[in-house]
Parts: sequence; structure tokens; C-alpha cells
Amino acid sequence: MKAKILFLLGFTSLLVPFFSCNYEQPGIPVVPVDIELNLNDPQYFELKSSGNFVYITGGVNGIIVYRKSSDEFCAYERTCPHDPDCGRVTVDADVFFAQDTVCCNSKFSLDVDGAVVSGDSKFPLRMYSVSYSANQNRIWIKN
Repeated sequence: MKAKILFLLGFTSLLVPFFSCNYEQPGIPVVPVDIELNLNDPQYFELKSSGNFVYITGGVNGIIVYRKSSDEFCAYERTCPHDPDCGRVTVDADVFFAQDTVCCNSKFSLDVDGAVVSGDSKFPLRMYSVSYSANQNRIWIKN
């Protein structure tokens, strides 16, 4: 009985990497990201309201910081996951999408974890981890 349990545990642990959601887009370098933003700073004024964004320096080609709701922020790498050599994605006029208008015309949802909405990309935008402190009115972006 003990051998069967050990076999099942070992077999299951081999399958976990195949079903994991954590993957890296091919071609986009992994660089250290550890950024703190004080939302009281006037340069981040747009982040006071849900549905707004700012571009910041960091990551490979910059980061889009998007305020999804009153207490939720998302941070996305601006490098296009379809063609990392192509340049930066930009936020569309309707703000809920980022788009690569230079190479592949892929469109990515800022509300749904950078998911591909249209275009040739097979991968979503790379997301960074974001922590928010309402008391301090600060966010921390890390990978």
C-alpha cells in the first residue's frame, strides 16, 4: 500500500510542470524587477482612478501599470510576446487593451491578465507580481 502511494505521489509530481500556468515566453529575457511606486507622487496621478494606466521604466522594454479596481493593480511587460525584437506594445485608446501596432497587430486584454484578444501572438503579455498597500498608498512590482 505504501509503495502505491509513493508511486502515485512521484508520478503526480512529474505531471505538475506540464499543467502549470507559470511559463516564460520564448525570446523575452528575464531581468530582475523590484520597483516601488508612491502613488502620491504626481507622475502617477492617472493611477488614482480604476481603468487608468501609466508607463514606467523597468523590465525589458518598460512596464504598463494598470489600475484594475480600487484595490487591484496589474503590471505588464511592454515587450511583445509574439516578436520580442519588434519593440513595445502600447495601450490602445480605449485603455482596456494593449497592442503591438508595428509587427503582428496582436491585441492584449489589460483586464484579463494580458490575454491575447486578437492577432498572431500565441502568448499573453508577461505579468509581474504587484502588491498594494492602501494605508501607504504604494505598490511594489516584482518578478
